[in-house]
Amino acid sequence: MIYLFIFISKIMELALGTLRMIVVANGKKWLGSILQLAHAMVWITATGVVIVGIQEDFMKIVVFALGSFLGSYVGSWLEEKLAMGSNMLLCITDVGNDNMLNELRDHGFAVTVLKGNGMESEKEIYLIVTPRKKRKYIVSILEKHDSSCMIIAENTIPICGGHII
Repeated sequence: MIYLFIFISKIMELALGTLRMIVVANGKKWLGSILQLAHAMVWITATGVVIVGIQEDFMKIVVFALGSFLGSYVGSWLEEKLAMGSNMLLCITDVGNDNMLNELRDHGFAVTVLKGNGMESEKEIYLIVTPRKKRKYIVSILEKHDSSCMIIAENTIPICGGHII
């Protein structure tokens, strides 16, 4: 039973730590502080249980490490599913891809178009700021119209103005 407690505690600790980093990176300092408090409480409890009698029970170390391993994965998975924050998508495509542009705008996405010079031809650069949850959908539209376009995603924090859906 103690091994299960250690294992689950480590998974919770690392998941809480990952969530804390996400919310702080998105400007939610108070929520990040609360998550850090919970993270610290879980960590100290689990670590205390492991340390007591550690020389007589090596399995505590193994279970602690396995919980850390799985907790790291769970935290990353959770971060991907929550997809908090915004992305700036840059799409470099051939000039005159009006169908792509129209479909993006028909779905309510604000697209700023810049002209550019590629290695071999004129290019258009689409700038799209969107919630991360919508990134895959936008990428599917871009790739549907131009399978060879270059797409770059950057994490971004909109400051003011613009149109984001």
